[in-house]
Amino acid sequence: MFSGGIASWAAAKRVTAQHGSAGLTLLFLDTLCEDADLYRFLVEAAADVGGELVRLSEGRTIWQVFRDERYLGNTRADPCSKILKRRMADRWLADNCEPEGTTVYVGMDWTEVNRFERLRRLRLPWRYEAPLATPPLLCKADMLAAARAVGLEPPRLYALGFAHNNCGGGCVKAGVGHFAHLLRVLPEVYADWEREEQSLREHLGRDDIAILRDRRGGGTKPLTLRELRQRLEDKGQVDLFEVGGCGCFADDAEAAE
Repeated sequence: MFSGGIASWAAAKRVTAQHGSAGLTLLFLDTLCEDADLYRFLVEAAADVGGELVRLSEGRTIWQVFRDERYLGNTRADPCSKILKRRMADRWLADNCEPEGTTVYVGMDWTEVNRFERLRRLRLPWRYEAPLATPPLLCKADMLAAARAVGLEPPRLYALGFAHNNCGGGCVKAGVGHFAHLLRVLPEVYADWEREEQSLREHLGRDDIAILRDRRGGGTKPLTLRELRQRLEDKGQVDLFEVGGCGCFADDAEAAE
C-alpha cells in the first residue's frame, strides 16, 4: 500500500531489503485531492524501491463522495477513505491476488500498533504486515533523513510542518490545531476546504454539520472551517494541540466489506 507518504516508502525499502522487488506491487490509491508534489515523490520513490507502481482511482474526489453519500466526513466516520481507499484496495486484491501466498504491507509504524492490529483483524483472510512496527524503530525524522541519504527529496508537506502527505494537507479526521496550521501555511488549500464544506452544508440543507467539533465550555458542537478561520482572524483562542490524526485504512466502526 504505497500512499505517497514517507512511511510507505520506508516500509517498502524494508520489504525489498528482505525479499527483493520481484513480484512486488506498489499500490497507490488516488483520492484526486492530493498535493501536486505527492505525485513527483510517488514516481521517484517507486523508482528507488523497485517493483511495479500501480495507480488506481475510483474517479471521484472526497467531496464528490460526500455529496453522493449525503454525509460529511469527520473524526467519527470517513466515507472518503472507505470508498476511495479501502474498498478499492479490497477489490484490486480480490481481482489480482490470492490470500494464500500474498502479503499486504502498510506503512504504519511502532506508534500505530493498536491501529495496525485492528486493521489486520478487519482485513482477514488477507495477511497484513507493518514492517515499521518492528525494530529498528524509526521516527519520522529518521525516515526523512534516510530518503535524503539516497537522493530522494521528501514531499513538501513535511517541510511545511504536516504530519502526513495525504489529501493535500487536509484530512477529515484532523483536529482544530491541524486546520489552524493549514490556514497559516497553505491558506489557498484551506480556502478550498472551507468552500467545499460550506457548499456541502448548503447542498444537504444542514447547518448542524461540520468537519470539526467545538469543545469549549464542556460540551461539543459543530465548528465549521469558516467559523474557525474567523475565530483565528479575531485572535480567538483555539486548542492548537488538537491535531487529530490520519486514520485512513483502519476505521473503528467499520467491519471488512
